[in-house]
Amino acid sequence: MNKRILGIDPGSRLTGFGVIEFHQRQAVYVTSGCIRMQSDSLPSRLQEIYTGINQIIEQYQPTVSAIEQVFVHRNVASALKLGQARGAAIVACVQHGLAVHEYAPNQIKQAVVGNGHADKIQVQHMVKMLLSLSNTPQADAADALAVALCHAHH
Repeated sequence: MNKRILGIDPGSRLTGFGVIEFHQRQAVYVTSGCIRMQSDSLPSRLQEIYTGINQIIEQYQPTVSAIEQVFVHRNVASALKLGQARGAAIVACVQHGLAVHEYAPNQIKQAVVGNGHADKIQVQHMVKMLLSLSNTPQADAADALAVALCHAHH
């Protein structure tokens, strides 16, 4: 059975997304990129995330979604904003009937790199290799693709 997986790396200023097809144990790149928030107000940025994820779902028709869990920041305000960004993305997925699977950052890195403490450059490199991409994806898009790959392998 083919799965089309939407991976999401949430952020209140920049939300990465990546879509892959997974069939017969093979991951195939579909698309990736970033939703860049234009507004300064948090409520407007949350609307932008929600609208952006809706557009991606409508255009690429994923069958399932996966999102990175919030990890505890030293800055509580940043963690709360990140949680709200995740919420906006999750609501968009659920409204389209997609199951939402959540993965911890170290779980994603372990699945893609083989090291739960890998850095962003290692994640970008492995995503490029695993999906046979000609160019290295932007960091947030690579993180979203890594989330999708993590789900594909679970």
